[in-house]
Amino acid sequence: MAREKEPLPGRYPVTFGEVELLRDLDRPDGWMLTMDGVPQSYVDLSDPTYIDFSYVQLLAYVIDCLPEGPLDAVHVGGGACTIPRYISARRPGSRHLVVEPDAGLVQLVRDQLRLKSVPRLKVRILDGRAAAAGLPDRFADLFVLDAFSGATMPVELATTQYMAEVARILRPDGTLLINVADGKGLAFAKRVVATVTEAFPHVALLAEPGVFRGRRFGNLIVAASPVELPVGPLTRKAAGGAVQARCVSGEDLTRLVAGARPIRDGDAVLTPVPPPDLFD
Repeated sequence: MAREKEPLPGRYPVTFGEVELLRDLDRPDGWMLTMDGVPQSYVDLSDPTYIDFSYVQLLAYVIDCLPEGPLDAVHVGGGACTIPRYISARRPGSRHLVVEPDAGLVQLVRDQLRLKSVPRLKVRILDGRAAAAGLPDRFADLFVLDAFSGATMPVELATTQYMAEVARILRPDGTLLINVADGKGLAFAKRVVATVTEAFPHVALLAEPGVFRGRRFGNLIVAASPVELPVGPLTRKAAGGAVQARCVSGEDLTRLVAGARPIRDGDAVLTPVPPPDLFD
């Protein structure tokens, strides 16, 4: 069997700028993608179940608490396809549709990070709105929204109109996961939760305690579904896992986001920007 090509660290031009591919000196097959100094993705090519970023671990907690078996998943925001690799390793037979507008980035991941090794994965070079409009009803068990332009989430992917599309695409027992970044006060995250709540009756929010308390800028994971979420197992997993986090749902979440207005197409929304020294 031919040996797979070793990735080459360095800077690479992509469609929307330049990315840097960095080797992890602590893990022989660990690689990180950054853009403009902002970490975008991390993969271990020999162990797809290894997760480096804390927020990706929170996504994995939710996925691990879903009913057993393969998943049909849509991923808006490709990066190095960390979560598709993880799901395929943990749930053989899963199918993935990855939506990524940066064709150059997709080609880089194919060339350098062995994307072809991920089974049953297709990539569409589209933005999240266009891709969703083209998907049929009840297409997916899981919809992962992890799309960022630099360090900010595109507002057009956080509106009531887009969430209605996602609800249409998900099956009756499907799950939506959203990665949101925010800082003190969580004003943007609260509006995203209020938006999601209009489309889904069951919603939970996960984050590390310091992020919830507004002590530092960080990532929060919104989980939503037409049916009840596995809040009990998820709360226990988040509290006792390698990345410890709080899970807020029900009346506690209602109180947390009280007064936050849903985001609609055309609204002027200031997306939070991380402090300049966050990734130093």
